[in-house]
Amino acid sequence: MRTIVELDGRLHSAQQAALALRLCHRLEISDRHIRRLTAEVGADLIARRDRAVERRRRRQLPPHVKAPPAVAVVEVDGGRVGMRQSGCGPGVHQPHYREDKVACLISMEGRTSEQDPQPEPPPSFIEPRRVRRLVQRIKAQATGEAPAEEEGEGEGEAGARPGPEEPWRGAPKPLQRTCVASMACSRQFGPMVAAEAQGRDFYRAGRGAFVADGQAYNWTIWRGYFRHFEPIADFLHVLCYVYLAAQAAGGGAEEQWSRYLRWLRACWQGRVREVLDELAGLAAALGPVGEGEEVAESDPREVVRQAQVYLHNNAARMDYGRYRRQGLPVTSSLVESLVGEFHARVKGPQKYWNDPEGAERILQVRAAVLSEDDRLGRYFAERPGNPYRRRKAG
Repeated sequence: MRTIVELDGRLHSAQQAALALRLCHRLEISDRHIRRLTAEVGADLIARRDRAVERRRRRQLPPHVKAPPAVAVVEVDGGRVGMRQSGCGPGVHQPHYREDKVACLISMEGRTSEQDPQPEPPPSFIEPRRVRRLVQRIKAQATGEAPAEEEGEGEGEAGARPGPEEPWRGAPKPLQRTCVASMACSRQFGPMVAAEAQGRDFYRAGRGAFVADGQAYNWTIWRGYFRHFEPIADFLHVLCYVYLAAQAAGGGAEEQWSRYLRWLRACWQGRVREVLDELAGLAAALGPVGEGEEVAESDPREVVRQAQVYLHNNAARMDYGRYRRQGLPVTSSLVESLVGEFHARVKGPQKYWNDPEGAERILQVRAAVLSEDDRLGRYFAERPGNPYRRRKAG
C-alpha cells in the first residue's frame, strides 16, 4: 500500500500512478482505487496532525529531534486550488477557487559576520531580462495565471529563471526541509505550523527567521506563534513593487532602469525610507485620483500607490543588511518553490477537488512525500494492521 500511496503523492495524478504501477510493478489497479487509498491515508494524516496541534496547545508535545538547529527558518506562502461542491454526484458542480496555505520549515547552517557579506545587489537582480521574468512570475502567482513567455524563450534558457537558493554570498545552507499544507484559514493554520516547529525543536534554535510576503495573515501567524523569530519581508516581492513603480514613473527605458537600480540598491541595503520619500514626491507629481474616478491596476498612480503601501507596511521587516550579517535568508524562494511542488499535484486544467475534504487529504499526503524526514515511511511503519484482514484458515 505504501508504494501505491507514495506514487500517487509524488506523481501528478492517480492516472500516472496507475500507469507506473502497471509498467514498473506489474500491478493492475484502477486510478479510482488509488484515489480511495490515498484519501484514507490522507484522513489518517489529518488526524495525526490535529492530535499534534492539540498536544502543543496543552504543552504536551515533545520535540522528536535530538537537538535544535543552529538556524531555524519558517517561510509561509500560498496559492489557489480548484474546488467543486461535494456530494453532488459525478462531474464538477459549482466550480470555484480557494486558497491553500503552505509552510516550509528549514533547518539551516549559517555564519554570522560583522560586515554585510553582500552589500551590493546580486547579479540576478540587475540583469534586465532576468528581472522582467522574475516580475512576470511573481505577478502571475498573485493572480493565479501562468506567466507569459518572452519571445525566443525555450527549454534551453530555463537557467535564466532564478532558482530557490538565496542569491547572496555566504547565505545559509538548507539542511532539512519539512512542510505543512492546508486549506484551513490562517487562524487554524498557525497552530499547525507551530506544532511542526515544536516537533523539530525550532523554538530552542540559536537563531530564527520568519520570512513571508506582505499578506496580513502571514504576519498574524508570526505575531501569534513566532514572535521571537526575526520577521523578514521577502525581498523578491519588494523587487517586484520597486520595478513596477520605477516603470510607472515614466521617462525613457534607460531612465526607468536607472531609477529601478537606485531604488533596488537602497532597499537591498535597508534604506527603504529613501525610496518612500521618492515615491511620495512621485505620487504628488502624478496627481491624486479624482472623487468617484475608477482607476485601472495599470494606471501609474495606482502602481505607485501600491508600492508606497507595500513598502510602508513592511519597512520594519526590511533591514536586509542586518539579516545577512546574522546569516539569515532574505527571500521566501524556498517556500515559493515548495508551493510549485504542491501545485504540480493539486492544480491543473481539469483538477477540481471536493470542498474541502478532497483537497485537504491530498495535501497531507503530498506534504508527507515532500518532507525530508521520511514521515510517510514512519507512518506506514507505525500504522496498525487492517482489522478486517482475512485470517488464514487452520
